[in-house]
Amino acid sequence: MTPTTPTSAVFTAAVTLKPTQPEHFDLAFTATTQPCPWPKAYGGDLVAQAAAAAMRSVTDGKSPHSMHSYFLRPADIGAEVRYEVEVVRDGRGYSTRQVRGYQNGKTLYVCLAGFAAGEAGADFHTEFGEDVPGPESLPSSAEYLAERGGGSMTEESKAYWSGGRGFDMRHVPGPVYLTVEGERLPHQAVWLKPFDPLRPVDGLTDTQRDLAALAYVCDYTILEPVLRVLDLPWARPGLVTASLDHAMWFHRPGPVDGWLLYVQEAVAADAGRGLGTGRFFTRDHRHLATVVQEGLIRPT
Repeated sequence: MTPTTPTSAVFTAAVTLKPTQPEHFDLAFTATTQPCPWPKAYGGDLVAQAAAAAMRSVTDGKSPHSMHSYFLRPADIGAEVRYEVEVVRDGRGYSTRQVRGYQNGKTLYVCLAGFAAGEAGADFHTEFGEDVPGPESLPSSAEYLAERGGGSMTEESKAYWSGGRGFDMRHVPGPVYLTVEGERLPHQAVWLKPFDPLRPVDGLTDTQRDLAALAYVCDYTILEPVLRVLDLPWARPGLVTASLDHAMWFHRPGPVDGWLLYVQEAVAADAGRGLGTGRFFTRDHRHLATVVQEGLIRPT
């Protein structure tokens, strides 16, 4: 299921939409969830596909500034999801869209997305620490996992973590695939970049595709600081996780063609749920986007 040569094409395939006839709202598209070795499709597929559908419904040049999502049901892997877009409001400065994802006759995902025309104003953004080691000094997922195994890690899941996600990811401190590498601290950072240059996507500009790329990749590791502080590696037998709800704010555009730093922190964990935050930075410290996500964490 994983390409022999790791490629970012799994992302661009995910956000390639086909227009279809709406059944409930104003516009509709279909998209296909990408292969993964779990019982359900990757949640980032749904966020990025909904973002692409919402962006394709805005024709006056406004850019996304926020998305607020709920994951209602798991999505089947390798199957079509129909996204219906409601044009809630179009104003001079701001527009709003509702997007619902349907599969097997049921609603599995819903979000509200806001768009802004942009205007002159003051500029401020947070920074990340200078002590974060560069990605070139860190092992890739493939290098880390090459001679390691154990727990619930199968050869299929190892191949997926190593090269099946479309992006090279390098952890600070070490990853939480098999064990929690490093201290049990409630924060981490992940350097990431596409395995190869992102391809054009029909119906999206390159800037829109890059925004969708952030929405796509953000869900892979956003709960890891919670797993880290709870000492729960991904390969712990019986561990169950699932995305529950998600919010994302797009502060400024930036190309997704080189290394980005995804700085993450665990906020809370209780009652089988965990909350994590994340911020995307370019290598020259431009703060592109902020993410907050709550997820189910069930260490059975």
